[in-house]
Amino acid sequence: MIELQHAVFDVNGTLAVDGIPIQGTGEKLKRLSEHITIHLITAGTHGNLPAIQSTLGFPIHEILRGDEKMRYVQNLGPASVIAFGNGVNDASMLRLAAIGVVVVTPEGISTKTLQGADVVAAGPLQAIDLLLKPDRLIATLRG
Repeated sequence: MIELQHAVFDVNGTLAVDGIPIQGTGEKLKRLSEHITIHLITAGTHGNLPAIQSTLGFPIHEILRGDEKMRYVQNLGPASVIAFGNGVNDASMLRLAAIGVVVVTPEGISTKTLQGADVVAAGPLQAIDLLLKPDRLIATLRG
């Protein structure tokens, strides 16, 4: 049995497209934060991190490289982490986390990241719902 304590989200390409948060993600993250600790990390490709942080309602940690994202998950204790991402620099953290979720958005997904994921979500709202409605995740990962 997996006991998740931390949800680590890449921001750009995962929760935001072209530097603009996808509508509804902030509200869903707030609901999710009642059950699990939320961590937002990004390489900050599009800049405007203060505006994104304000919209999403959680602090954003700027982390540039994939190995840094992986270390972030390592420091939290990967057995208690579910990680979400879409880009090459997210691949190693998705592979390391207890559960890795690749999130499909208009920015696309890296095949390397797809190969390292346990689950594919059709978008960020659906990805967050995997935790808000855990039977979905249980059904997907059932062996």
